[in-house]
Amino acid sequence: MEPTRNSEESFTLPQRRVHLIEPAGEILVRIVSFVSLAAILLIFIFVFREALSLFKQSATGSYNVADYQASESYGDLPEDSTPNHIVIKTATPDDLSINKNGFRFVSLLGVEWQPVSDYPKYGLIPLIAGSFKVTLIALLIAGPLGVLAAVYAVSFAPKWVKSWFKPTVELLAGFPSVVIGFFALTVLATILQITFGLQYRLNALTGGIALALAVVPIIFTVTEDALNAVPKALSEASLALGASPWQTALFIILPAATPGVLAALILGFGRAFGETMIVLMTTGNAALMSLSPVEPLRTMSATIGAEMAEVVFGDIHYGVLFFIGIILFFVTFALNAIVEFYVRQRLRKRFGGSR
Repeated sequence: MEPTRNSEESFTLPQRRVHLIEPAGEILVRIVSFVSLAAILLIFIFVFREALSLFKQSATGSYNVADYQASESYGDLPEDSTPNHIVIKTATPDDLSINKNGFRFVSLLGVEWQPVSDYPKYGLIPLIAGSFKVTLIALLIAGPLGVLAAVYAVSFAPKWVKSWFKPTVELLAGFPSVVIGFFALTVLATILQITFGLQYRLNALTGGIALALAVVPIIFTVTEDALNAVPKALSEASLALGASPWQTALFIILPAATPGVLAALILGFGRAFGETMIVLMTTGNAALMSLSPVEPLRTMSATIGAEMAEVVFGDIHYGVLFFIGIILFFVTFALNAIVEFYVRQRLRKRFGGSR
């Protein structure tokens, strides 16, 4: 009976250990999830709280021109040091973002961003337009590259090519943004200016190409997963009916994976829209309203990164920067909501792109 007892212990002991490890692992996962969600929630509360001061200032008029000039002005030039060719224009009340009654919230709809002046202007339209402009340029470049690269990797690449092709593309996702921005600043901008004879070395095109380098891995990875999720029976049936491999890939597999492809493009759009360092280093940071892809621009994220360290704590400029952060949050939230509730559910049911 003794060997039997030993044999029973040898089988029951691992089971006891498993029973002890599973609850501990479950508790650990819950703790990590709770801490992560709490940290994200606290960040959101902090951003909304800091931006809320801007609404209070607009409602109560707690700031006036004199107080703002005293806290934000960098000093006036002596009268004898002003060059003769400089014309000083006195701003009218309609030009001001603040007046004797306090900050005017409607000024955020202006087309001029001049936060540091005697009469600051906080027009967010050029910043919003610049963010969408450089993001669309990046998506027009990264979208076709990422999708076609995924189609090639899934349908045509030999095994020895897949062994290094996919890791190489995904390795690009691990590059720090500042490295990509530095490469675009020192190398890419010079090449584009010499090749096309551009007036501005740093512009929307340079920033869009640099952003595309950061977005391609995301689009490639998500698209490849969607293509691999398409049932093999669809491609086998297409080939059996006489379709070529290219026809099968482009007209059977790719349409069936449309939900995943759209999700990849939307996620890539969100990644490019919220990028800071790349656009800060490559777009010229000029708040201009222009449709030309070869002129400088300024994005919302770059504005926060460039000006947050220099603003007066609790001032109007400070609150406007946090309000820009709220806009970025809502855009990102909307994009993720579209991916989750529309693309992954409705379109996947329609095309049947899952096993």
